Amino acid sequence: MNEVKCALQTQALVGECPRWHPTEQVLYWVDIYEPSLNRFDPQTGENRKWAMPERIGCFGFRRGGGLIAGMQSGIFMLDLEPELRLSRVFDFELANPEIRFNDGRVDPGGRFWAGSNIESMDKRVNALFRYDPDGSCTRMVDGLICSNGLAFSPDGKTMYHSDSRQDYVWAWDFDQASGAIANQRVFLQIDIQEGRPDGAAVDAQGYYWICHVGGWHVARYAPDGAIDRVIGVKAQRPTMCAFGGPDLKTLFVTTARFPLSDSALRKQPLAGSILSIEVDVPGIPEPFFGS
Repeated sequence: MNEVKCALQTQALVGECPRWHPTEQVLYWVDIYEPSLNRFDPQTGENRKWAMPERIGCFGFRRGGGLIAGMQSGIFMLDLEPELRLSRVFDFELANPEIRFNDGRVDPGGRFWAGSNIESMDKRVNALFRYDPDGSCTRMVDGLICSNGLAFSPDGKTMYHSDSRQDYVWAWDFDQASGAIANQRVFLQIDIQEGRPDGAAVDAQGYYWICHVGGWHVARYAPDGAIDRVIGVKAQRPTMCAFGGPDLKTLFVTTARFPLSDSALRKQPLAGSILSIEVDVPGIPEPFFGS
């Protein structure tokens, strides 16, 4: 049985994008709406916070140090030491200020993928972008409402991607050498009654773990889309999961308080906290951005 524990009790508005740093052995994560970037050390319980100048949805680790992040107005390079420094490398230049970057991660070839969403969650005007180490940025998938669920198979041949408002998870053939995607097909169709598809991760066996936001659970799906297990959590809105710990057998799950009512929050004191689940199959190390 997969016991769910509270790794860090906090009150994030929208905790998101947990990422285990393979050399620092700590968990980085964001609160999109606070907004902040956080560094949590499970060994000491310390959580260090950097206030962000605008909403931050996702990030990846850079090979040379620091982070690459998808934020409100574009893609940024972030350096945290000796002090916070941000440099925008891709500008949205969009007329609609409601659009921002949401879910994203680094692919096995060292490129950064980030998808956008619109705060009103009612228009198919968003896209999934690929930012390459040479500084080029390519619009890869169009017609999205809320880009989410991005993950890559252990062999680097499949990319998974979802839209939280269209309730699908798709699989694509992924070319690690070029970053090209092809052959889009439906991997999962999520019943809205089970919670919408949110952030995801893939384990070493190629099984896809995804948070069902609004559905009080995370689930593990086989590479053929068959459901393997469902794990209930004491938070209505689990948002994203990531493998961490020395053996990558701890599944960390971020959660959200927004937009729950006060009465709903009274019934779930762990909403906004980071949960942890010990699993039997490890994850795969998070790749670094850069060639």
